[in-house]
Amino acid sequence: MTETASAGSATLRRDDPDDVVARLEEDIIFGGFAPGARLTEDALMSRYGTSRHFARQALVEMERRGIVRREKNVGATVRFFSAEEIRQIYEVREMLTRQAALMIPLPAPQGLIDELSALQRDYCAKADICDLRGIHEANDAFHVALFSACGNPYLVRALQDYMNLTLPMRAKNLADREGLAQSRRQHELMIELLKGRDSWALAQLCVDHMQFSKADYLARIAGGES
Repeated sequence: MTETASAGSATLRRDDPDDVVARLEEDIIFGGFAPGARLTEDALMSRYGTSRHFARQALVEMERRGIVRREKNVGATVRFFSAEEIRQIYEVREMLTRQAALMIPLPAPQGLIDELSALQRDYCAKADICDLRGIHEANDAFHVALFSACGNPYLVRALQDYMNLTLPMRAKNLADREGLAQSRRQHELMIELLKGRDSWALAQLCVDHMQFSKADYLARIAGGES
């Protein structure tokens, strides 16, 4: 993890359950805990300087998001996805993404263009200083704002659930120069397509946008990398 990202983490308040959740999420998605790693309340209490109650709450929240698994006689572990599970998860995420993009009225209102342009500037600023958590948060904010324009909050919520589920698969690419550069270019193109009338081109780009991280994670699984 970069010094910038670590410094940002150090400002979190350990007496706030949301901050403990953020620390645990960061450790999972940026490699502090590998897939399959066991997570005990005692270890989290020591690592984050928090109470058992907040450590337990953090595990419950990560389980709700689908990136921590609890099993009888094993306890909580960072969820490991097989190649087949990854393909199935992305199949659903791609279907939801395509449908949401197709439902966005085009040309999009100027307010949406301005909002996404501002979020893209923030995303690029975080990328320029290698703030991994900032990149992750700005990226998700961009996509939530984009898909919220579909007008169906239930579809957006389902998409957010799958964005959370695939976070450990895609977050590693936030530190990948090629993947990050491609992501920035595709965001800019999405904004341009919103100004036109080609909904199918926008939908296809949104689906293509997630392929780099999917392919990279599958390659790492095949190569035995955690």
